[in-house]
Order: sequence, then structure tokens, then C-alpha cells
Amino acid sequence: MTQLETFTTAGLEPRRKLEFWNDAATDSFTPIVSDPIDIRAFCGRLTRTKVDEIRVAEVFSEAQAVRHSRSHVARTREAMFFLHMQLEGESINRQDGREARLGPGDFTLCDSTRPYEMVFERSNSMFVLGIPDPVMRRHLACPERVVAVPMCGGTGLSALLSNFLRDFWRQCHDGLDSSVEPRITHAILDLVASAYSLLPQAQSDRSSLATAHRLRIVNFIEAHLGDPDLTPARVAEASKMTTRYLHHLFSNETETVARYILRRRLEECSRALAVLSQRGRTVTAIAFDYGFNSPTHFGRVFRARYGVTPREYRRGERITA
Repeated sequence: MTQLETFTTAGLEPRRKLEFWNDAATDSFTPIVSDPIDIRAFCGRLTRTKVDEIRVAEVFSEAQAVRHSRSHVARTREAMFFLHMQLEGESINRQDGREARLGPGDFTLCDSTRPYEMVFERSNSMFVLGIPDPVMRRHLACPERVVAVPMCGGTGLSALLSNFLRDFWRQCHDGLDSSVEPRITHAILDLVASAYSLLPQAQSDRSSLATAHRLRIVNFIEAHLGDPDLTPARVAEASKMTTRYLHHLFSNETETVARYILRRRLEECSRALAVLSQRGRTVTAIAFDYGFNSPTHFGRVFRARYGVTPREYRRGERITA
């Protein structure tokens, strides 16, 4: 029968909460760090188990940001793919420059071998499947292509998987017979593969080598967003390839390399403008942090994307892009 373990911050002093919570989360998943909005009011509860080869958990928490940084990647002992399914509340999941906003029932994938981030602006509950890399690849050939892609839990095969996972978790609470665990995990993985098989990214005929090149390029861009000289030519040079081949690798994507760099810089600036801890810094200083070297140019491209000026955005006058 399945055995559930529960860890909670209830009753802990504020100064002990964060260390306890980070230790429990890291032990359950992969090295990560939590940044609660209010550590004094923060409460977290994690219930976990293992079913056959898959780690399973439900995580409740108050508002927080969770990061798996480059230093965490270096300390990661086992390559895993995590399926994050929102049970209650909302979350923002980011990896490889993509962003998945999840509501109840929605899910997405992330890869422990590269940095990722999750943001929970309010209290929430999330269901997590931890799937070892070799196990995932037996069912989905290139899962790295579909990380941080939002999957709607209300329609089609995604809804079938979402509902199955909810029922599966209830069965885990009731006690799951260990003799049926392999069959159930196989069914879950088949449903995961079926849901993602409909995505254009999963149907791409690009080689695994091309996919690996693109991921390396994206990781280089993410690490150098603050460099004002970050251009497609600079990226190609650092990646030891021609600019032509660089553009070819992005030819099946929805944006060019230059547009990707601009979008990611604007996204990081918008986040910094919305953070209270950055209120003491000027808009220009934040723009310079992410590679912009002209306040006028920054203001123009920011307004083109968000519909308001950076200062208006900072005051909360935001229009959804």
C-alpha cells in the first residue's frame, strides 16, 4: 500500500520556516529555493509518496516564488521532468524563455536539468509528478521541446489526463495496492504522451541535435540578457555556429532570435518594475540591468508591448499584452 508523508510549517517560528520548507521541497523534488512574499504569514504543506518509478506530491502554500537556479542545476543528482498541475489557485511557470499560466486543472512540464521558476501570487495547491528522464523518454521522445507550454485541463486529452490524475491522487490517499502501481504509472505516462503529441512542437521533425543546439542557445541568451552587445551575431559566435544556421534553428519558432532577446529583456524589466524591493531604483537603471542602453528606445519598445509606459506600469496601470 502507498505510504504518504506530510511536512508542514505550521507551528514553526518564522526564522525556521524557510529552511525547513526548502529542505523538504528539495528532498522531495530537486534543489530549489522558496522566496515567500511574507515569511511571517507564510504556511506550507507538502504531502508526498512514490508510486513505482514516479514521485507524487501535493503542495499547498501561501504566496511565494520558487526558483531552480543554475547553481541548483549543478547540484541536481537526477535528471527529472516535473508535471505541475494546478489544483486550486493560479501559478506562473517559466523555463527556456516560455511562460505557462495555470488555473485549476491546467498543467505544464519543466526539466530539472535547466533553470526554471514558479510564481504563486496567492495561496494555492499544486499536484506534482516527478518523472525520471529515462522513464519520460520511453513515452515522449523529446520532452524538452514542450517545457513551460500551458496545457488546458478543460478540454480534450489534457482534460482526460487532468481528471485521471485527480482520481489517482484520491486513490493514493485511500491506499493504493502496490501490485497495480506499474500499470497505473504506465497509464499516466501514456496519457501524458497522448496529451503532448498534439502539440506542433512535439510533432516537429527537427533532429535531436538541432533541438540540443537550440536549448544551448536559449540558455546562453538567458544567462546574458544584461549584456547590451547580445545580438544574434554574438550568440552565433559564442555558440560556434554561423549566424545563418542560428536563424535556421529558430525558423520553426514563433519569433526570431532578435525578437526572442527583446521579449525576454522586456519581461524581466516588467517583473523588476512590479517588485516592491526595486522601488528605490530608477526605471533607467532597471532597463540598463537588462541590456538596454537607451531610455528612449526602452520606453518605446516597452509601451509597444505592454500598452503603457514603464512608469505607468510601475504604478499598476497595466494593459494585458
